[in-house]
Amino acid sequence: MILASLTDCEQLVMKTVWDAEDELSLMEIMQRVNDKYHKNWKPQTVSTFLARLVRKGYLRHYRQGRVFFYQILIPLEEYKGQLTNDYVGFWNHGNADEFLCALAQGRPLRQDEIERIHRLIDGLDE
Repeated sequence: MILASLTDCEQLVMKTVWDAEDELSLMEIMQRVNDKYHKNWKPQTVSTFLARLVRKGYLRHYRQGRVFFYQILIPLEEYKGQLTNDYVGFWNHGNADEFLCALAQGRPLRQDEIERIHRLIDGLDE
């Protein structure tokens, strides 16, 4: 499935919900976004981003009394997978090896990262 792209602000809101791993109310999301990303957003601003995320299919919402709660529909791993595939496709001509070389040139890989990559590659043969 091709996911709708997110604006930078939508990503901040969505990352906040993903990090919580549980449903949150509008006020909880607003407080967490403001605290973590040093924003000063009002409820209406966050509500606008949440409405867009619902329309794009990332979240669903329901009302309990006077409070709206938001639940994740698109898992973080699915979103990260699409971002990575899009990046590799555009910047590295679809070549994962070019992507890994660029990553390694950007900063030295830690030993645990190298070992995990080796295990991943070894698992492809099975």
